[in-house]
Amino acid sequence: MARAALNLGVRELATAANVSTNTITRLERGETLYPRTVDAIRAALEAAGVEFIQENGGGAGVRLRKGAGS
Repeated sequence: MARAALNLGVRELATAANVSTNTITRLERGETLYPRTVDAIRAALEAAGVEFIQENGGGAGVRLRKGAGS
């Protein structure tokens, strides 16, 4: 959902996170990845303007920071 909100392709996110495109695909399929790999992808998404929302009774989620993606 975060990648779609930023209108990023798999290749762009993989480059930003310094991982392979296969790694992004595996993450999106729900496969288990090393924590450091997930952290790298999360950091790339956050640097691009995504905010991760903690579970608050309605489920965890994402949103764009104000001014992100402009």
